[in-house]
Amino acid sequence: MAAMNVTCEEMRAMERRAFDAGASAETLMEEAGARMARAVRQFFPQPGVCRVFYGKGHNGGDALVAARHLARAGWRVALETIFLPDTLAPLTRRQLDALGSRGPEPAVWEEGPRIVLDGLLGIGAQRGLHGAIRDAAAAINRLRHDEGTAVFALDIPTGLDGDTGEADPGAVRADFTLCVGFAKRGLLADAALDFVGRLAVLPLAALSAQAPDAGPEGVATPQSLAGLLPPRPFGTHKGQCGRVGIVAGSRGMTGAAIMAANAAVRAGAGLVSLFVTPEIYAPVAAAALPEVMVTPVDCYLAVLERPLDALAIGPGLGREDGPDVLAVCEDFKGPLVIDADALNLLAGSPQTLRHAAGPRLLTPHPGEMLRLFPESARLTRRETVERFLGTQGEGALTLLLKGSRTLVAERSSGGAAARLSWNTTGAPGMATGGMGDVLTGVSAALAGQGLAFFDAARVGAWVCGRAAERALSHGGQSQESLAATDLLGTLGAAFRDLRDPGAC
Repeated sequence: MAAMNVTCEEMRAMERRAFDAGASAETLMEEAGARMARAVRQFFPQPGVCRVFYGKGHNGGDALVAARHLARAGWRVALETIFLPDTLAPLTRRQLDALGSRGPEPAVWEEGPRIVLDGLLGIGAQRGLHGAIRDAAAAINRLRHDEGTAVFALDIPTGLDGDTGEADPGAVRADFTLCVGFAKRGLLADAALDFVGRLAVLPLAALSAQAPDAGPEGVATPQSLAGLLPPRPFGTHKGQCGRVGIVAGSRGMTGAAIMAANAAVRAGAGLVSLFVTPEIYAPVAAAALPEVMVTPVDCYLAVLERPLDALAIGPGLGREDGPDVLAVCEDFKGPLVIDADALNLLAGSPQTLRHAAGPRLLTPHPGEMLRLFPESARLTRRETVERFLGTQGEGALTLLLKGSRTLVAERSSGGAAARLSWNTTGAPGMATGGMGDVLTGVSAALAGQGLAFFDAARVGAWVCGRAAERALSHGGQSQESLAATDLLGTLGAAFRDLRDPGAC
């Protein structure tokens, strides 16, 4: 299951139990700071300039440890002195001494990234910002807005309530939040999204040992997902990796079909068949990867006779063949991913899902969700998935609600949402056409390899988001230039990151 979410008090209780078991505050701080520095380097592999805003408490100590590790990796570190050294907590003062004095940052930025570490306040602070802390938070936000500096909030953005997600008017707006131990519930609130940014959970051994059993909801992390994709036996052959079919594309929208099919190949499917109408067969066959078997069909019902381990339907499909598409959605006996125009057709035929012959994964973006479930206009994302699943009978149904914090939910036998998982990866540059087509292909490929839809959706969302991050950090793309096809070249690195114990 995904890494669990906790309240701030639950987090503090785990820390107390860790101390009672022999862990020291200094050990936890050293481990947290080292993990934070590694996380920074995951997103910015080349060193640059790091400005450190640190408060009096242990959150400030974490920031100073992270800065020390970054300095050793070649970063220029500039400390923003807000409080006199004698006013710092003793452990934080020791970390300041260990880091040593750092001069002011260069008057002209050197080549490389520019980042800020927000170590002003942790989960023990009150939400209201005052005095020097308020002014420092404002300075961080100005650096982000005016100079394009990337902001890393350490454990929680200063000014954000870790339980409710409510933010002080002057709260820090982070691009990344490096959360120690476990995700705090407030970080997942809809209202907190633009303050938290990319959420990275950094597990610490001493805290993990004191955690209760994971509940039915949590966040997707490499540590919780890697076991779903164990190493393949050496004797594996293509017949064991899934025969995946994709029904997609129409005149003027051939790209969606090609991206979905190519993504399925890159996500490990053994055999990928792309079913298209005869009128688009030639351009699709010419543009798809050679590994994709492009097959013209006069009627989409023909796919029901094919020996497939998983099927996806909808990307770029159009609505001209609505009855046949709905028949496939209802009658296909295996796992079926339903996306894009197939979802729009389902919105006008809600009874189709109630009679589905096999497991179904719906992957709507918010607009498609609104058509499927108009009530979602006045609900939170969590409420939307829970209530929608409760209206859909008792078949095997999983919902992946796309967005900047993609939410995956699986229905229990009684109809309610039994398990929920928030995705952590991704970047604003993914707000462009085609990203959902790639996700559809990846999810279908994972289902074809035997993953249950809840797991296929969690892994698919994580890997696609991480592939986008890779295209930005290692592929030379920007938030503006990122395209869905860029993900096809970085999916391999994203899958490797999923198996990296130090990735976040």
